[in-house]
Formats: sequence, structure tokens, C-alpha cells
Amino acid sequence: MTDVTKSHVRIREFPRCQYLPMYEQMQSFSLTRNIDTLDEFWLLEHEPVYTLGLNGKSEHVLNPGLIPVVNVDRGGQVTYHGPGQLIVYLLIDVKRKSMGVRAIVTAMEKAIIELLADLNITASAKPEAPGVYVGDKKIAALGLRIKNGKSYHGLSLNIDMDLQPFEGINPCGYENQAVVNLRDLGCYQEKQQISDTLVQYLMRYLTYSQCEYMRDK
Repeated sequence: MTDVTKSHVRIREFPRCQYLPMYEQMQSFSLTRNIDTLDEFWLLEHEPVYTLGLNGKSEHVLNPGLIPVVNVDRGGQVTYHGPGQLIVYLLIDVKRKSMGVRAIVTAMEKAIIELLADLNITASAKPEAPGVYVGDKKIAALGLRIKNGKSYHGLSLNIDMDLQPFEGINPCGYENQAVVNLRDLGCYQEKQQISDTLVQYLMRYLTYSQCEYMRDK
């Protein structure tokens, strides 16, 4: 392992995709990486899907309709992913980084809060309910899995999406949890600009000094 490996991160941008193949790809990457593998952030959008975490209770899935429900190995309850939402998966060697799950979650929360502050939106975190909130409305969800010292899963930020599917669940296990979009709050920045800024804040709070971009077609 070199200092370069520890301080660099690779940023991969994917086109909109189905959830399950990307989930399997995250697991495979984490299982097969070695001590010299760069950490990666994966940026993408998903086709509509509900994901139910390891501790998730099926009663929080109220009315999924035609949207598939996928059981996954992250923490937390049920959430929704769909077009217009920015996903960032954090594939980190947490042992090499000497960071625990709480430290990574805090770094994600701080990065999102700072991004929103740049957009003149005041946001906060809730210790009892991981995520980022504008008032009482949730704008970003967080969930991680750490296995063999490696993390995967990550965060989702609502930019300009159809929020109606959230009515089919109790988001993150909370009944009547309201959700909100950046567009609802008067932010009309392009998604790419939002994504690029969020990456910079994630790098700051996760202590990466340099990055390289890869764009999957």
C-alpha cells in the first residue's frame, strides 16, 4: 500500500441503470479488491426501485404497486430510488482509512449539508435517524454495509424526482415522513454541477486529496 493509494479516489459515472445488477457489481468489487485497489465513488441514477435493509420490516412497505422491492444487505429500513435522484456509492477500504461506519456516515451528512448551504438551503442531520433534513422533510438518505473492512452502498440525494412513490412506504421506517426535492426548494442547478460539488465535499470529509474520473457509457 502507498500513500497515493490511501489519498486518491476514483470517480465513476454510470448511465441510469437497474438496481440489482449494480448491487451485485458493488458486492463483487468489494469482495475482489486488494490492498492496492483505489477507493471509488460510483455516481448514478436508478430505475424505480424500493430497497429494504437488513433490519427492514415488511410492514413499512405499504403499497409498492408495480415498483420492485429488493432486499439488500445495508443497514436501515426501506427507501425509494428513482430517476431524478443522485446516488453516490462509497466503495472504501475503511480499515486502510482507519474510519468506522459512524465516521463515514458523519462525513456524508456534512458533505450534503455543506452542498445545500452553497445553494442557500439550511439542512441538518438527526442522530436518531441517519439522513439529511430540511426542516422536517428528508432530502437525502444514507445507508452502508461494511464487510471485511470494506464499505459499499452510500447516499441518495433528491434533486428533481417524482416523490409520489415515497407514499408507498414509510421512508426509512418512519410513518408519515415527508420528503423533498432540491427543485421544490428553488434550486435549478444542473445535476452534473450538483454532483461535482458533492464529490468535492465528500473528498474533503473523507480525506482524499486527488481524484480521477471514469465515465461508463
